[in-house]
Amino acid sequence: MWPFKKKEERMTLEEILIQSGALTNAVSQDQALNIPALTACIELISTTVASLPLKLYTETGETTKTKKDPRTDLLNDDTKDSLDGFQFKRALVADYLLHGGGYAYINRKLNDVTSLHYIDSPFVSVNKNVDPIYKKAEILVNGEGFREFQFVKLLRKTKDGVTGKGILKENNTMLSVAYNQMIYEEVLIKTGGNKKGFLKAQGRLSPDAMTELKNGWRDLYANSTENVLVLNNGLEFQEASQTSVELQLDEHKRSNSDQICKIMLVPPRILTGEANEEEYNNWIKICILPILSAFESALNKDLLLPSEKETHFWAFDTNDLTKADVEKRFKAYELGIKNGVLQIDEARFKENLPPLGLKFLKLGLQDVLYFADTEEIYTPNTNKLAKMGENPTVDVNGGTENGGFNENVSNKPRPGGNNNQSDNPDQGK
Repeated sequence: MWPFKKKEERMTLEEILIQSGALTNAVSQDQALNIPALTACIELISTTVASLPLKLYTETGETTKTKKDPRTDLLNDDTKDSLDGFQFKRALVADYLLHGGGYAYINRKLNDVTSLHYIDSPFVSVNKNVDPIYKKAEILVNGEGFREFQFVKLLRKTKDGVTGKGILKENNTMLSVAYNQMIYEEVLIKTGGNKKGFLKAQGRLSPDAMTELKNGWRDLYANSTENVLVLNNGLEFQEASQTSVELQLDEHKRSNSDQICKIMLVPPRILTGEANEEEYNNWIKICILPILSAFESALNKDLLLPSEKETHFWAFDTNDLTKADVEKRFKAYELGIKNGVLQIDEARFKENLPPLGLKFLKLGLQDVLYFADTEEIYTPNTNKLAKMGENPTVDVNGGTENGGFNENVSNKPRPGGNNNQSDNPDQGK
């Protein structure tokens, strides 16, 4: 209606708070990765897991052995995609930590897996049904739908089997505090550490005086130049912020880093290289091993055929976690060979050394072997085989002799004689 009036523009409360800095937006992945403690933790965890080789094992009765399979080469060496095996596993674990899910497409030709293709999390979305019991889902990659069993899904804190919850969503407030602290430090560096404030004037300044004051103020806060601002009569500077010392930024920075390490389950001393053996072993138990179990479960679910799931399973070879400690590793080999758990060539294989053809286990002559199934006892030192509850000792070469069991001497007390046992065979005769 006439006269036309321009609609009054008003700012919302949220916009006012954002502009004033009282309300911050969610921290993105790129912003979160600018936090040194978070980047160091993710890199440490992902590279540690990626450095461990995966093996396919088969169970036949009571024996378990490794199986040579093309899928092992895809996971450890060449995925037949742009990423190698190390970078493939590292990328999956990094997405697992940040976004709660790492996804890889399984390229199959009939029942054979020909290649594995890592997919960056931003390109993956999930379309789920609403039934809380019989859950079904479709995975979309750039809008194209796929069945969920066509992907290896490494998920963190999942409740539906197709999506997870990462630290970007779970701990965004903590990450926002650490990131905004970095931004504040950047502003201090750019302004030379000068405090923010405002000027109070007793009277109204002329346009020329205002322009001159603004130029001088801008030069004062420029870090690349050295200038002095002279305030005319009637101008007074009023502080509106605190210095980094007053805000205790160094203490807050260390505290925020420690909090991020707690979120990632990484002791701060490991990042600084000061952790002892006990701290390192505890970190392996509480941080690395659960991720390895989640990775193995994901491969057992999606990278095995239904006919293989009863007899086959994937597992990481965790021997590489102790490769840095040579003395500890070789003591473990020594105990394994001494107790008959390992052969010499098996220990050499773990060290990537050629076999010597020594296919035997060491057995000490001082040990007595008991066969629980047949209730037989074998003494290697005397080459004798005995039956539990029987006195005669059977020579394994075919003969039968007493072998220490004297049938002529009774264990009953002798009437009128000395019933105490003695090392003298003539005593009591």
